[in-house]
Amino acid sequence: MAQSASSPEAIILLHGFGGHPVQTALLARRLRRAGFAVCNIGYPSWRWPIDRIVEHVHSRIAPFAKAQAGPVHCVGHSMGGLVLRAYLARHRPPNLGRVVMLGTPNGGSEIADLLYRLRLHGPILHRAGDALRTRRQATVEHAFGTVDYPLGIIAGDRPMQAWLPGLVFRAANDGKVSVAATHLAGQADHLTLPVAHTAMIYTRPVVDQVVHFLRDGHFRRDARP
Repeated sequence: MAQSASSPEAIILLHGFGGHPVQTALLARRLRRAGFAVCNIGYPSWRWPIDRIVEHVHSRIAPFAKAQAGPVHCVGHSMGGLVLRAYLARHRPPNLGRVVMLGTPNGGSEIADLLYRLRLHGPILHRAGDALRTRRQATVEHAFGTVDYPLGIIAGDRPMQAWLPGLVFRAANDGKVSVAATHLAGQADHLTLPVAHTAMIYTRPVVDQVVHFLRDGHFRRDARP
């Protein structure tokens, strides 16, 4: 974790389901090279419910955000975007800047639904299943709050193994989440790139688009993927 009160802008970075800060380390490094202070936070996505995860990340975010002189942006990959939604609904920093979600299943994931149908959600998704499925309980959906902050969303439409997602999805997807499911009411901008779900956090064009949105409030339409 990097902290600096002198940095003009900072970023809270959250990985996705089953992830670890090691997986988002390259993204964090690239964002630091772009001039941001980055707080790359880990959380136990598999064994904790959303409410407990929110309090865990809050204990890390609060001192970091307080130490910043400028705006604090947020970037979440996959489930990390859902955690950010719940966190901002409960503990929004007063100096919140812009938010970017990468492949976040705002409308749920059809892969999670498949696991529920096969009754494999318990051993595979455990406590995260309630947040990742498309048919969420009202209490879970309520915990995510509403978007009243500048939000940019990047979706992918090039799964690594196209034939397997093709058995589950009926529309464009990144192998884990459909493009349609990434959309969220209140979003400021949305962009689809030819990347797979996991690969997007390692892809340079995605990083460039994240930086552009955090600085300008919109994605670049003239950039080549």
